[in-house]
Amino acid sequence: MSANHSVTGCPVHGSVTSDQQGPMAWWPKALNLDILHQHDTKVNPLGKDFNYAEELKKLDVEALKKDIADMLRDSQDWWPADHGYYGGLMARMAWHQAGSYRAMDGRGGGNTGNQRFAPLNSWPDNANLDKARRLLYPIKQKYGNKISWADLILLAGTMGYEAAGLKTYGFAFGREDIWHPEKDTYWGSETEWLAPTGSKGNRWSGDRELENPLSAVMMGLIYINPEGVDGNPDPIKTARDMRITFSRMGMNDEETVALVAGGHTIGKQHGNGNAKEVGAEPEAADIADQGLGWKTDDKSLAKITSGIEGAWTTNPDRWDNEFFKLLFKYEDKFEIVRSPAGAKQWEPSEMDPEDMPADQNDPTIKRKITMNDGDMALIKDPEYRKISERFRDDQAAFDDAFARAWFKLTHRDMGPKSRYHGPLVPQEDLIWQDPIPAPKYVPSEAEISSLKEKILASGLSIGELVATAWDSARTFRQSDYRGGANGARIRLAPQKDWEGNEPARLQKALAVYEKLSAETNVSVADLIVLGGTAAVEKAIKDAGFNVKVPFAAGRGDALQEQTDVESFEYLKPIHDGFRNYQEKHYEPTPEELLLDRAQLLGLTAVEMTVLVGGLRVLGANHGDSKHGVFTDRVGVLTTDFFRNLVDMGNKWEPTGRNSYNIVDRKSGATKFTATRVDLVFGSNSILRAYAELYAQDDAGEKFAQDFANAWVKVMNADRYDLKK
Repeated sequence: MSANHSVTGCPVHGSVTSDQQGPMAWWPKALNLDILHQHDTKVNPLGKDFNYAEELKKLDVEALKKDIADMLRDSQDWWPADHGYYGGLMARMAWHQAGSYRAMDGRGGGNTGNQRFAPLNSWPDNANLDKARRLLYPIKQKYGNKISWADLILLAGTMGYEAAGLKTYGFAFGREDIWHPEKDTYWGSETEWLAPTGSKGNRWSGDRELENPLSAVMMGLIYINPEGVDGNPDPIKTARDMRITFSRMGMNDEETVALVAGGHTIGKQHGNGNAKEVGAEPEAADIADQGLGWKTDDKSLAKITSGIEGAWTTNPDRWDNEFFKLLFKYEDKFEIVRSPAGAKQWEPSEMDPEDMPADQNDPTIKRKITMNDGDMALIKDPEYRKISERFRDDQAAFDDAFARAWFKLTHRDMGPKSRYHGPLVPQEDLIWQDPIPAPKYVPSEAEISSLKEKILASGLSIGELVATAWDSARTFRQSDYRGGANGARIRLAPQKDWEGNEPARLQKALAVYEKLSAETNVSVADLIVLGGTAAVEKAIKDAGFNVKVPFAAGRGDALQEQTDVESFEYLKPIHDGFRNYQEKHYEPTPEELLLDRAQLLGLTAVEMTVLVGGLRVLGANHGDSKHGVFTDRVGVLTTDFFRNLVDMGNKWEPTGRNSYNIVDRKSGATKFTATRVDLVFGSNSILRAYAELYAQDDAGEKFAQDFANAWVKVMNADRYDLKK
């Protein structure tokens, strides 16, 4: 019987129907493989054969844009538009979908439509965005599967600016929806929403150092606390938080100023009443509320969000330069006051009537503008102030900077331009898109066969060939479609100098590939992958099996000037359980770090298992370490890793924090050494089931085929041209 059933409960309800229940609830610290199995086709009602790229070709983009523009001015009685314009609401919805992106791991962001699900649909900072999505639904209903929620939300925000008068930079379609909450994204360990610094699970340490990979300053916020650090107004301290947060989102100072000011040029803040009277968020709301949260019986309170009340500019439905002009004009008059909801906000002590915005509901009433602590930081922080002064004096510069920053914000996690669809895609190549030139030459099948022979005869070992290809491809992140083998950026800064890439060994391999590339015009990127593929194929043949490892030529070689060195540092492999490498000890266990990398690579638990077992026996460990190399036939793709792991003739003895000996039970002799990453495939019940399968006497050929399939998946993860 389920744990929450009482003696008098339903006698026939024996299923698990709550997140607090489940077979592993008793062991919360057990390795949870669920993040590798999310978004399965079983939860997707569109089916495995649905092709969004093909559906997009049927979309009438101009008609869609017109419908959105009409909706923006069509105020609904059930949720009236501020100042008769929904542009600010749609911009906030898009901002809060895209703004959850973190550059460090690529997670969050707007490319999945994840705002429809928990936890984002119920974050305090996302209050009433459920209404924005309901306002948008008639358009989604009309265009159906020709437009995803992920694309529609971000296009609606972009249209919020375009319809207000901004010349936008462009827009790309191509984001595919998920159909249940993401399980892989770590949002923080706090136990309560908006927990201040020092609370349980606090994300700050030392001299206000933010925990990696988080970007928001509090659980439940998209970026900073609008009232100031921990709710205490101080624009200089807030500026420090802003700089940390926006850099974690991949933005520099100019982009930060442009986004904050542009984000506050249309729309208003909401705090017109007692926030305690607002109902529960969507995930906690009553079933009769039908997924709408933050309910209140008092319409005057219905739009409470941050608790700050008021518009930033004179005309909140118009794109202009008033944000900066008013911020500077009344700089000496701003003072801290309390909103009706009790929030701390900045207002001028007095204002010229012509600068005052009208009340959101009654145009005959004038109100003062309102700034939050982040807005004030734009004129109090010296560097932000310089940029703000330039934007104040040059409307065109502000327009261009915001349009570009907004485009980056809403497209940062889409990956390279080859994934963009639609007629609104800008022609310009931007460095944050990680551009890659087309290959100079694509070899034929006969030439590929000849190249394989030359690479295998080059003097590089099976382990060296495999490790170089793996290191080139493992940077791929399915979270934001960055990294991967295409471009061969492993030969450029910063990747060529990363410790995890073993620079000395890497240069030995690159010398072979670059010489061969000069002779044949085949890209180094193709040759690196081909070298690993040839090595795997030979290792399978030496094991006695005939399994072809597919190879698809067509990669280009990126240039150093096409490579944003600073942003690529976020892809640095400080751990890689697949090669038994860890730069230093971290709080998460090595097996947890392996799981994280496997998820970013888009692998299933089975694929993770075969890759680890295969890479060990191929001799691909970092630094030629012998940990986990449970074989005396290194370089041959055998099942020896699994056979020795599950052999009860062996026992395991700890020798250090992350090291073990495998000892013969009878003789006591040490046979092999290992790390926790190796041992987890014998200790975790699910992974052991896989290990036992591959240790069977009849598993050799299946293992070779499964390894080849998983290998090709990683090598081609960033070959979007193959997936069209």
